[in-house]
Amino acid sequence: MSATTPTRHRRPLTAGVAAALATVVLAACGSTSPTSSADGTGQPGRSGGSAAQPQGLEGSVTVLAAASLTESFDRLKKDFEAANPGVTVETSFGSSSTLVQQVNNGAPAQVIALAGTAAADPLDKSLVKDTKTFATNVLEIAVPPSNPAGVTSINDLAKPTVKVVLCADTVPCGKAAQATFTKARIVPDVVSKEVDVKATLAKVKLGEADAAVVYHSDVVAAKDAVRGVEIPASFNTRLDYPVITLADDPATKAFVAYLLSAKGLATVQSFGLGAP
Repeated sequence: MSATTPTRHRRPLTAGVAAALATVVLAACGSTSPTSSADGTGQPGRSGGSAAQPQGLEGSVTVLAAASLTESFDRLKKDFEAANPGVTVETSFGSSSTLVQQVNNGAPAQVIALAGTAAADPLDKSLVKDTKTFATNVLEIAVPPSNPAGVTSINDLAKPTVKVVLCADTVPCGKAAQATFTKARIVPDVVSKEVDVKATLAKVKLGEADAAVVYHSDVVAAKDAVRGVEIPASFNTRLDYPVITLADDPATKAFVAYLLSAKGLATVQSFGLGAP
């Protein structure tokens, strides 16, 4: 009797252990689902977490950009938002000096892109997280399509019969124009100085000026509305364009990374800006 008792008790005990093991295995398998879900929502993980992160970007990025970047940054905004549906990019354009002043006065912005590194000199450096050069630009003369004043070179701007419009002296395109005139040793007949490069170009588009000194990118963006007259490299002034990061949230970092990517730089250059 004593030998048979263990035999009768082993079978139900083994079955119980198997059932318990099955329960543990099922529980372990069930626990993988929350872990996977956590990775997909941005929790750090060894696999899949970083790949899922771009799709999970959310928030808004306010970008202040030089007026000469209007067309290229409008395209960047659309392309970036299409690739990141959870992010909204708010853009505002103006003269670089005005944008810097706005940031220093507390204007909400995560990114600022300027025409020329000198424009960033007055910027409060305590606000800056990172700075990278992403483009270059040079000056060009814009004339009406019919070119009624017959402007074919920078020397023609010195003729008293040619009405010339420039950017204000306090903004990058105005400072660059003055540097160019100094190198060319000419004094143009200036009838107006405008707040930024787009306002300067508008005078030619509206037929209120015979010529305007703007950026090459503005002539490209204007298409058939104006004609461009090149300024020789020996007289011209080149500007390096910095993008300055003012915040370190994921959406801001992603936008700046997109701008600096091969695709982003190609977009900027398609609007007439040069490589950094």
